[in-house]
Amino acid sequence: MHTERYLVRALNFWRDILPPELTQSLTGRQSGEKLSFRFREGQACPRYDPGMEFDIEDWQFDRRVVNGQALQPRFGRFYPKGLLKALPQVFSDNTEPFRYIMRKPDRPGADFNHPLALAEIELDALVRDVRKKAGELGGTCTEWLQVVTEGPGMQARWKGAETDFFSDTPFGRAENTKDALFYNTPRLTTHTDDQATRHIEDIYGSILNPGSRVLDLMSSWRSHIAEALGLSALIGLGMNREELEDNPQLTRNVVHDLNERPRLPFGNSEFDAVVCTVSVEYMTQPFEVFAEVLRILSPGGTFVVTFSNRWFPPKVVRVWTELHEFERMGLVIEYFLRTGGYTDLETCSIRGWPRPVDDRYYPGVRTSDPVYAVWGRKSGSPRRPT
Repeated sequence: MHTERYLVRALNFWRDILPPELTQSLTGRQSGEKLSFRFREGQACPRYDPGMEFDIEDWQFDRRVVNGQALQPRFGRFYPKGLLKALPQVFSDNTEPFRYIMRKPDRPGADFNHPLALAEIELDALVRDVRKKAGELGGTCTEWLQVVTEGPGMQARWKGAETDFFSDTPFGRAENTKDALFYNTPRLTTHTDDQATRHIEDIYGSILNPGSRVLDLMSSWRSHIAEALGLSALIGLGMNREELEDNPQLTRNVVHDLNERPRLPFGNSEFDAVVCTVSVEYMTQPFEVFAEVLRILSPGGTFVVTFSNRWFPPKVVRVWTELHEFERMGLVIEYFLRTGGYTDLETCSIRGWPRPVDDRYYPGVRTSDPVYAVWGRKSGSPRRPT
C-alpha cells in the first residue's frame, strides 16, 4: 500500500482543473472540513490501454553515455521517452517517463501506460485554509490530480516481476576511500529542511510504539524521533563519535562502519524497531544489512527507512543517482523482498509543503524537501512493550 500526502497550495476553482465531483464537493467548504473520495480504474488517471504496451527494436533505445558509461536499459525501470527513436509523437526532449519491459523473451518493449492506470485510488481531502481573492488577473492553470499522481506507482513491480536494479555494479561509488576517513569530521547539520524533518518525525511517531526499544541505524547528532513518544531505549549506531555524543536522545551510542562490517553488534531479537534516516543511499551491502536488521528485530518488529532527494555525491551508491525519486522506494522495497522474512510492506511520500522562510535555501527553493518512507514488519507476533 502507498500513501501520498500532497499539500495543494493556492487552489483556484476558476482557473485550475479538478474532476467535476471534486470541484462540486469542495466548493463552499470551510477550514478544517474533511472529505473522502474513491476513484475506480481510469477515473483519476488515464485508463489502461493494452496498445500502450508494445515491442521495440533494440536500436530504438538511445544508449547515450552517462557518467562515462553507455546507458543500458534494464527490465522494469523507467526512462525518459526522449531516449526512444523512430516513434510517432516522441521527441528527443520528451522527459515523460516510460517503463522498459519485456513482453516476450529477449524482445524489448515499452509501457507508456500511467503507473496507476490499473489502481483504485482513495483520496482524503482536508481543507486547511480558505481565502477570498481580491481579483483575478490570470496565471497558470494546474491539473491537480495529474500533479498529485505524478510519481506514485513507479515504485511497484511491473506485473509482479522483479525490477532489475542490480545489474551494472549498482553499489559502486565515485569516492572509494575508506568511509571512516570521509566521516572523520563531524557534520553537525541536518540533511533536510525543518519542515521535512517534522514530516519524518511524524512518520516515526505513527509507526513506533511508546515503551519500545529502538535502534537508530546510521545515526548522527539528531534522531528525528519525538521525545514525547516515550521510548524505553534509543540506541544510535553511526560513524562519528562526536556526532553521536551530541545527540541528546540517545541512551547509548555505538561507532560502527556498516559498509566495512555489515554484521550488527547486537543480539538476536534485541529491538522492537529500527529506523534509518536519510542514509540508506550510502549502503554498499544493503542485503547483508537488511538481513542483520531482521535478525536483531523481535518478532513483529518494524524497520522504517526514510529518505529525501539529497545526498553526499562522493558516497552515494551509483544506482541511487540513476533512479526517479519514486523508483528509489522500489529499490528499497527490493531490499526488503530479497532479504525475505519481512511482511506488510508499505510506502509513503510527502510533497508540496512550503520551505521555512528561515531556511538557508529560501527563497531560491520555496518547496520543502520531499520525504519518502518504506517500512516492513518482521514476521511473527510482536511483544508487548514494557
